[in-house]
Amino acid sequence: MGIIGISYEAIVADLPIVAALIVWNFFVILVLSKEVYKFALRKGRSEHSSIYFSRKTIHFLAGGLTAVLLPYFAHEPILPALLAFGFALMTYIPHKINKLMYWFQDPENVYEVNFTIVWGIVILLTWYIDKTFWLGVIPILFMSWGDGITGVIRNLIYNKRTKAWEGTVGMLILDTMIGTKMGFAGIIAAVVSAFVERIESFDDNISVPVVSLIILLIAKVYFAPFTAPLF
Repeated sequence: MGIIGISYEAIVADLPIVAALIVWNFFVILVLSKEVYKFALRKGRSEHSSIYFSRKTIHFLAGGLTAVLLPYFAHEPILPALLAFGFALMTYIPHKINKLMYWFQDPENVYEVNFTIVWGIVILLTWYIDKTFWLGVIPILFMSWGDGITGVIRNLIYNKRTKAWEGTVGMLILDTMIGTKMGFAGIIAAVVSAFVERIESFDDNISVPVVSLIILLIAKVYFAPFTAPLF
């Protein structure tokens, strides 16, 4: 065994996929999301709206896609978590030195930093309970894809960051589909997460995955049959 119950062989085996994910995440953050920002501006979207579309691109194609690949390709959580913490540092430093990556970073908050930190912590800790990764991946997908789709819908309709029921319905539908992977407990977590996202006083990059994970953990410990996949 190697680091905290994880074999060095598993870590070495994960090096190629994590290296590929690092390259992909850099591409999404530094290239693709910037092109989305420029495209939105060309289409007459406001500066803030364009930034928001760029952020949601990162939600879907960096945070979400990376998470959903873990159950199929990763053997351990150390390298994926380090990847997330590395990107947390990468997104935090521009705020400190006042040189933001303008196409997706908002000077008024550090939500994207919270996103990556929570991503890393959830993936790292839940693996010790469920080595299939799904216990951690589902709450991350609620945050990445569920919160992502609600933001896109609201932005398309209102051309700004706002809370609206149209987005909540979109998130509820998508999260419910994702939640079926964890059975009836996943559906309950999906419904709760969609309504938690509407609470303005908390950063939903923290509240959505934390609340949904708590629900899934309770179900896994006390009502394990309800976490069996529905499909």
